Amino acid sequence: MEKYKVGVIGGTGMVGQRFISLLAEHPWFELKVIAASPRSAGKTYAEAVGSRWAMDTPIPEKAASIIVKSASDDVKAIAEEVDFVFSAVDMKKEEIKALEEAYAKCECPVISNNSAHRWTPDVPMVIPEINPEHIAVIDAQRKRLGTKRGFIAVKSNCSIQSYVPALHPLRLKYPIKAVLACTYQAISGAGKTFETWPEMIDNVIPYIGGEEEKSEREPMKVWGRVENGVIVNAETPDITAQCIRVPVSNGHTAAVFVKFDGEKPSKEEILSLWESYKGRAQELALPTAPKQFLHYFTEDNRPQAKLDRMLEGGMAISIGRLREDTQYDYKFVCLSHNTLRGAAGGGVELAELLCAEGYIRPRA
Repeated sequence: MEKYKVGVIGGTGMVGQRFISLLAEHPWFELKVIAASPRSAGKTYAEAVGSRWAMDTPIPEKAASIIVKSASDDVKAIAEEVDFVFSAVDMKKEEIKALEEAYAKCECPVISNNSAHRWTPDVPMVIPEINPEHIAVIDAQRKRLGTKRGFIAVKSNCSIQSYVPALHPLRLKYPIKAVLACTYQAISGAGKTFETWPEMIDNVIPYIGGEEEKSEREPMKVWGRVENGVIVNAETPDITAQCIRVPVSNGHTAAVFVKFDGEKPSKEEILSLWESYKGRAQELALPTAPKQFLHYFTEDNRPQAKLDRMLEGGMAISIGRLREDTQYDYKFVCLSHNTLRGAAGGGVELAELLCAEGYIRPRA
């Protein structure tokens, strides 16, 4: 098949670097454009990133020599050169909203890792295994924007990627009344390494700005429904969250407590629901999608970030320690790779879904 031509705007940051790493050998997508701030424009990508390259593998050879464009000044030129862009820019929220809409209005679809448009009512916020039907709202968004090809789709916050997937198959069969989630989040979620953030070594910080609000609100949009051209949020369950930064390079862990509304499943049924669950991404066999979305570990000391974050290329969700609770019905522990499943990998999988379902097509 002819590959889709792809751009990454915000390509020098940690998530942008992850996008570029994932695109290096992608079977559907070919990296054509990298854009960043005006100060990086005109340099090769290798020069622009310099010593800030934070991935475990070297800069992909194809990317290293690409001349970086300005994400804000070269919108029209970039839009004409690619079939769509991934957005990982580091700007103020209102600036991001305006920039992503500018690309969309230039008939360039935008798959965004940013939070700026997550609460725009006609912008789908999609985890492909959970709410792929939300991409239907793109039709209404295009009418609002006055576009034929252009639109914006976003992925959800990395903090909810560990526990929402585990709750979803249960929620489909047994209504959930309340959830308590405590997340223990890696430093790469802040765009940091131990070299750039030595204060995190031998340390725990019990606060991550804005993260608890996102963790409590975003699942309600993911579990919502498309109605009259917008996404209407779900009303249940009640979610309370506490988010803590821990000295781990990659991998967000969540301790989850769940109370059902009425009848509750047995432990054996929960395990069966997790094992058998497949989403639209698995039905379509998308290149980035894990074959087994949810993995349950029977060992008491699993999942562990160091051992399990790269399961199925970092795109699977690991679960363990399911047991009954004295105040809630059940409790368990989850793990997801925050810059793969939770960020760039989730964005690439979303782009694959949009291509497979016909919402992104090659430019004529």
